Amino acid sequence: MSKLSNPIRLTLATAVLAMAGLVSQAAFAAPTDGPMGGPAMQHGMGGPGGMGGMHGHMDGRRLGRMLDLVNATPDQRSQIKTIMDAAHKDLAALHENGRKLHEQSQSLFTQPNLDARAAETLRQQMLAQHDAASKRMLQAMLDAAKVLTPEQRKLLGDKMARRRSMMERHRAERQQLDAPAPR
Repeated sequence: MSKLSNPIRLTLATAVLAMAGLVSQAAFAAPTDGPMGGPAMQHGMGGPGGMGGMHGHMDGRRLGRMLDLVNATPDQRSQIKTIMDAAHKDLAALHENGRKLHEQSQSLFTQPNLDARAAETLRQQMLAQHDAASKRMLQAMLDAAKVLTPEQRKLLGDKMARRRSMMERHRAERQQLDAPAPR
């Protein structure tokens, strides 16, 4: 494999990050009335130690807007939808397993005698669960990125970079407003 110049590597990295945002939000979207909904899932994907923290949901409209931004063709849209649907289906099974691991964790820590070995085994299972979900998401991101042209990936990456910059600026402004007044 030949060495890539820094600008090309930067463009590729930006595209992968852009697709990461696109896919992670779409892949982690779960219906609230299905097997993943309900009280057990209110704190992320299985709660503490699960695949938690991924609250970004991408509905069809949001994915459509992102694909509109890059002027995706109908064929590209269809291919990416197929990729996202497959990832969502695969991740739903992983999420269900994560929910079961979370329930085991709750049970383990409510026992009269704590079993450190069982807790460690469960922790390792949760890490493996998270790793499997991460690998599946990465594969979906790579598959979706291959559908877009390099120009489309750059456009998406640029848009996400501008959005990130705006969010960081807003966060800094809020921190200044929330800072205690000098005495």
